[in-house]
Amino acid sequence: MSMHSSIGQALKPGYLGDYLETLALVERLHRLVLDVIKDEFERLGMLEINPVQALLLFNIGDNEVTAGELKSRGYYQGSNVSYNLKKLVEMGYMHHQRSEVDRRSVRVRLTAKGREVRETVAGLFARHAEGLETRAILGPGQLDESNAALKRIERFWTDQIRYIY
Repeated sequence: MSMHSSIGQALKPGYLGDYLETLALVERLHRLVLDVIKDEFERLGMLEINPVQALLLFNIGDNEVTAGELKSRGYYQGSNVSYNLKKLVEMGYMHHQRSEVDRRSVRVRLTAKGREVRETVAGLFARHAEGLETRAILGPGQLDESNAALKRIERFWTDQIRYIY
């Protein structure tokens, strides 16, 4: 039994129960998307790269970014961004270059090999989006509504962190 469900059992009535269910779903969805990526890469025989690294490459895309910028986007909680970037550079998925302005900062961008991984993940996500639509799992506008609600929660949590100090 997870922490969410035990708290939810004790305080289940109404809004709190719904909030705890949302927290648990967000947590499970994050783990599931990593599992979906892992399964796709295993199916394709792409075993050199892990799902977190694949998501890093996908989210970097055509941009040139620093490790700090990736962390601030919040995509990689529970993973060591610097370690994964170093491994991706070593494996030839990324180029890295010290910033001219701040020598402590390293900027990274994808290589052709990294762009291939990005395209694999993009294709996977495109197939999933199409499947959600064609199977009528979510009707028109429902993803927009879900995203809007999650963005409001994100804003609320950000405000909670920002105003602690």
